[in-house]
Amino acid sequence: MGLSYGYDIFLRPRRVAGALTAVAGLAPPSRDVPPLDVTLPRGDRVVLPFTSDFGSEPVDCSARDTLDLDTSLMFPVDDAVRAYGESSGLPLEENGRVRIGYVYLTVRFESFLDPAYTSMEFWAATSGMSRLFERSASIRKTFTDLAAAVGGVCCQFDRGDGSPGEVCWLSGEADFPSAPSSS
Repeated sequence: MGLSYGYDIFLRPRRVAGALTAVAGLAPPSRDVPPLDVTLPRGDRVVLPFTSDFGSEPVDCSARDTLDLDTSLMFPVDDAVRAYGESSGLPLEENGRVRIGYVYLTVRFESFLDPAYTSMEFWAATSGMSRLFERSASIRKTFTDLAAAVGGVCCQFDRGDGSPGEVCWLSGEADFPSAPSSS
């Protein structure tokens, strides 16, 4: 089993529809993925450019604890993203970003840490991508900016090893002067 690093954003359940819409805004402009219609537990509906564990079939989350999505996201280029893109053969897009996917997203409608919150857990699909998540200040900033934009209360970097995540944004205060050091 390889590395499984990710970013977790915690927010109030009423903000999930807006948060998923914001995540969709990070997706590359593509016609390759049919729109996914999702009905959330609170009855909100969103259409996303991702696939779920049901493929592209509509998903009703009214009786589900989680929603699993396969995403492809665009990240601004920094040295770590550039190196990853070059080694993976990923082109630099016109907007100065690189398309990276799959980034797995699990939405837990009741977070393990506090059931009054929802967690959005973005996981790297490979060990190489996990190392990228750890090294890239640009990717960290993308997730902390997303947390701020959607009214999140916390964003943490999670090494997936059961240890407490590293808080990188908390209630409006970012703590990311540089990417975390590689261990």
